[in-house]
Amino acid sequence: MAPHDLIAGLKAYEPELIEIRQDIHRHPEVGFEETRTAALVAARLRAWGLDVTEGIARTGVVATLRGSLPGQRAIGLRADLDALHIQEVANRPHGSTVPGKMHACGHDGHTAMLLGAARYLAEHPDEFGGTVTFIFQPAEEGLGGGRVMVEEGLFSHFPVDAVYGMHNMPGIPLGEFRTRTGPFLAASDTWTVAFNGTGGHGGAGAHLATDATLPLAHFIMALQTIVSRNVAASDTAVVSVGSIAGGDAGSPNIIPARVTITGTARSYKSKVRDLMEKRLTELAHSQAAAFGCSAEVTYDRRYPPLVTHAESTAISVAAAAALVGPDNVVADCPPFTGSEDFSFMLQARPGGFIMIGNGTARDGSIHHVHTPGYDFNDEILTLGAAYWVQLVRTELGMA
Repeated sequence: MAPHDLIAGLKAYEPELIEIRQDIHRHPEVGFEETRTAALVAARLRAWGLDVTEGIARTGVVATLRGSLPGQRAIGLRADLDALHIQEVANRPHGSTVPGKMHACGHDGHTAMLLGAARYLAEHPDEFGGTVTFIFQPAEEGLGGGRVMVEEGLFSHFPVDAVYGMHNMPGIPLGEFRTRTGPFLAASDTWTVAFNGTGGHGGAGAHLATDATLPLAHFIMALQTIVSRNVAASDTAVVSVGSIAGGDAGSPNIIPARVTITGTARSYKSKVRDLMEKRLTELAHSQAAAFGCSAEVTYDRRYPPLVTHAESTAISVAAAAALVGPDNVVADCPPFTGSEDFSFMLQARPGGFIMIGNGTARDGSIHHVHTPGYDFNDEILTLGAAYWVQLVRTELGMA
């Protein structure tokens, strides 16, 4: 089947893929709690004749399939399973049935696309040789499920020569793919600073108090100098505040003895990552000292940068171009300061990562990932599945 015919052929699976995707969407499960989703995935894979292993990284599912053509190479294809702690917009026909949780990043669609590819390849083993390992990973959203899978021996139990990932992206037109060689997504770090003072009465004893809110306020402003004055203009870095907590709204006349601020930091280079941690820590302690307070700093290096490999990226580009034409594949797109724990898999094995366009809403608006109005676009389910199949053909068989 020619690449363009492949998309048309996969259209026969579309009703089932939509049913799967919307079922997962209605029943979102957050990191390491994806028991229902994992059971659904495992049942489908077994029904199609794949060899299935459950329980890797608690709720992860891995399935393997051998082709009938000659070949000994093995590749891994990865999708993520988990949802987010976000309240979805109301009145969506397939909306979340779990209050405060929703699939706001499209992992429901990622899972359905990879399932579609698994079914097709199980029905057409004569189109490739070697082994395809289908990796359904839990806990991508902040909990590092990819790291846990690697640490629990994913690639020793299921050896692969290369591993590939894909993510949808709102705003990229339908039918378009984007990727790049080298640093693609940023390292993601989380930091917390607690400023400690004595606290006191805000009216009668403010002059007697050591006020922890003062170093916090100055620290927020000083943070902005890390990127503007410490990081070279030719490098990329982001430092943002995510939360501030202290005191009690019911006691506005009390100066809190402890206030806490948290945030995120993003970078691509190790030296920039080191610099941001160093400067953030120095600024916290210096601002605390200036106001007679103390500071406690925690800097958590969560995900490394996602760095793709040249040979695998070229294969990704070739597979996508065979489906949608070279004009619809951007092979050197700008880096993106989002993060992905697929980076841990790419540290362990060569591989590639690609973005598939999720398009726009019918009214032309864009609902970005991690927002209540986001929804995966079911129109790309068969294209995404076709990409995975064509990638297998390119790597392991009939390109």
